[in-house]
Order: sequence, then structure tokens, then C-alpha cells
Amino acid sequence: MSLFRARPSSITSSMDDGAGADIADEDLHPNVAILLGGTVAVALVSALSLPWPIAIASTLLGALMIAGADVDARVFLLPDIVTLGAAASGIIAAYALAPIDPLWSVADAALQAAATAAVVGLVRWAYERWRGCEGLGFGDVKLAAAAGAWLPLEAIPLCFALATGAALVAIIVARLRGQPIGATMKLPFGAFLCPALWLIFYVTVLSGT
Repeated sequence: MSLFRARPSSITSSMDDGAGADIADEDLHPNVAILLGGTVAVALVSALSLPWPIAIASTLLGALMIAGADVDARVFLLPDIVTLGAAASGIIAAYALAPIDPLWSVADAALQAAATAAVVGLVRWAYERWRGCEGLGFGDVKLAAAAGAWLPLEAIPLCFALATGAALVAIIVARLRGQPIGATMKLPFGAFLCPALWLIFYVTVLSGT
């Protein structure tokens, strides 16, 4: 299935935008085989290379990101259970994995989550004012909060750079295959940001162990 579609006026990237009224509930659930297979793979990689508390956190994040990427790739929606769940679990993980001062780690994760969401929200607002159409959905803003909660500050730009680079590669490949790519086409950015978030988290904690 192609990642590119003409932009439907009733669908955006977040479930609370009033969008998705024409999408069946089952479409908002991840494919069970993809979720289970991906989670098992993430769990094995994490268990074999990370200390067990971090491996559990990595597996949880990986499962959420697999679910988010699968749903967004199919229906261009990021469910709140994925975005807000990832943001909340990132703050909880900051407390559970803090080596010295868990309360400070929680405050830092919450502040980074809010700041990252604010920056992406500002980009969303500026693009809409400039082009007169939505470039990012609220789901992407919430997913940005999750990135802020899970990643160290210096890794957040790398996460977005990786996701953006992967999206650009997908556009180039689609163009080479003859797909019509234009201003009316829609790209599920969450399908790229979700795996980028887990990968950057994994590499970050792996390099620190």
C-alpha cells in the first residue's frame, strides 16, 4: 500500500481534531501480526543489549511506536493512546530509570516534552498561516511531546532529522516509481517519526551502557 494519498478534507493526523468520523474503529487498531512481530523483535534486541530495566522501557516504547506507525501509515491518524501514552510513559520511565535524582528527571522530561511539543506546534501554526493549509496534525505535535519525554535534549533534533530524511527518501522512491507527488498529496509523517524515536532512544541508551 502506498504511503501517499490525496488529502481528504475530513482526515488529519490526530483523533481529537474532529477528524476520522468516516474511519471505522477497527482501522484505528494496529495490525496484530505487525504489532506482535515487531514487539518481539524489539524485545529481543533490547534484552540482548541493554540492562533489564532499560530493556523493558525500550520494549514498551517500541510497541507504542510500532502501533503508531502502522495506524498512521494506513489511515493518517495517530491515536491518542499512542502519542499521549508514549509521552506519559516517557515521564514515568524518567523516574524509574533515574540513577540519582528521579524527581529532577521527571521534571526535566516533562519540561522537554512541553517544549518540544510547543516548537512543533509553532511550526504547524506558521506553516498553516503561510500556505493556508495544514502541514502537520495535532497527532504529530503530541508525538513530538513523546520525543521530548524519552530523548535527551541533544538527541531530539537528530530524531526529527532522521524522520524527515526517511520521509524525503520515501517521496523520491515514490516519484521514481511514477506515483504523482504534488501539493495535494498527504504523507503520514508519524509513520517515519515513530520508528525514528525508538531507534534514537535505543542508540542513545546503548551508547551510554
